[in-house]
Amino acid sequence: MLWLLLALIAFICQMLAVLLLEFRNPSKTVAWLFILFCLPLVGFVLYFFMARDYQHRLMVRNRGTRLFQEIRGHLWEKAAVVRRASEMHNPEFHHHLRLFNLLSHLSESPITGCNSTKVLTDGEQTYAAMLDAMEKAKDHIHVEFYIFRHDTIGTKFQDVMIRKAKEGVKVRLICDGLGSYKLKKSFVRRFKESGVEFHYFLPAMISVLNRRINYRNHRKIVVVDGTVGFLGGINVGDDYLGKYQKMGYWRDTHLEVEGDAVYFLQNVFLHDWRLASGEKIVDLGLFPEHHCTGEEQVQILSSGPDMSWNAIQEMCFGSISVARKRIWITTPYFIPDEGLFEAIKTAAVSGVDVRIIIPDKADSRLVKLASLSYVEELLAAGVRFYEYQKGFIHAKVLIVDDLIGSVGTANMDMRSFFCNFELTAVLFDKEPMERLVSDFEEDLRNSRMIDVGKFKDRGRLQKGAEIFCRMLSPLL
Repeated sequence: MLWLLLALIAFICQMLAVLLLEFRNPSKTVAWLFILFCLPLVGFVLYFFMARDYQHRLMVRNRGTRLFQEIRGHLWEKAAVVRRASEMHNPEFHHHLRLFNLLSHLSESPITGCNSTKVLTDGEQTYAAMLDAMEKAKDHIHVEFYIFRHDTIGTKFQDVMIRKAKEGVKVRLICDGLGSYKLKKSFVRRFKESGVEFHYFLPAMISVLNRRINYRNHRKIVVVDGTVGFLGGINVGDDYLGKYQKMGYWRDTHLEVEGDAVYFLQNVFLHDWRLASGEKIVDLGLFPEHHCTGEEQVQILSSGPDMSWNAIQEMCFGSISVARKRIWITTPYFIPDEGLFEAIKTAAVSGVDVRIIIPDKADSRLVKLASLSYVEELLAAGVRFYEYQKGFIHAKVLIVDDLIGSVGTANMDMRSFFCNFELTAVLFDKEPMERLVSDFEEDLRNSRMIDVGKFKDRGRLQKGAEIFCRMLSPLL
């Protein structure tokens, strides 16, 4: 009897600890309480190691801020910064001052107006563009990926980076400690012995000991000579070329950028380099003059647990809230927070054309079940869901009216918005918007629309599994 009483007291103390520490985030609180209820002791151990509030690490956040402040004035002076809505090429923004002001104040990265972009729609096209840019490097190559594999394409990237390092080009590489934990030591050692500076971002074991395993660097960045940059959904691995039989054809979206937006992509890399290596680099030579060949307006938004604003989530919410004609979303994982869920639902009920493409074939069963738990209510509100049939769709794209299109690393889920280090490019001009629309329409042709009636008739076991995963969704 005594041990039962002690166990009950311990259980109550664990629940109180979660309530006191997570009361600002009700959805996470419910998820952790559910885990504690199912696994009382194990659940609290998981909470201890995974739920540390990264935002309390003020020293880490201030490091990035100080780094930015030392080059902020230089960048704002060199870049063609858009300061007023009247300067936007799209005249619709003249009637959306609130959205423009939101975007202008979300991030230390402004909207810049001297850029050219190219939308890349699969791994083969993206890798060819990246490798070509790296082959032409004269000064430096900065590379950052969540996943970097030691397979055929990974070795090809390695060979190019090592060759350029031996030619005197400064090559720096960051890989996420958990996403790239399978990298062979010999593969990493070859980088280091050949002159490539390599660092893991939050190595897996250190993340466990420091209780930061839940915060991953999900960004994908390549910057060459400070003039051309790449970002989007594609990591480095043969699976992104469709060579994994389990997933088949891999549909993704990446972006090549030239112009002033690269300044701010570079700044994100240097911030992450400081956190990964401890080395503070303030070298204005990494931000060379651009010979402007394009006039596209682009904004680079970064978000992460070390920042005061959830910039990407705020951008999504703000743009969805002002939609009048369409909201088109492509995402491999659809686990929206309560605000975004209600914004999407309200838009659909109001007559906005809301279409969401998700994978039919999922790389995570738990995440797929959690995603489906949100579908029925949104279907009833008028949202149309499509399951991609050609293979696995991993693109992260948002299109709102003719106002904005975004391409980046962030999924439409709570992990991307509130836990991971993410990166997104917001596009405003007609040409890249038309390309995103064209790609979305092509993806629709390769998708199957979810029928409301059939979806409601799914089995009780399926519904129960969805409910279970819904409870865990803030942590997936």
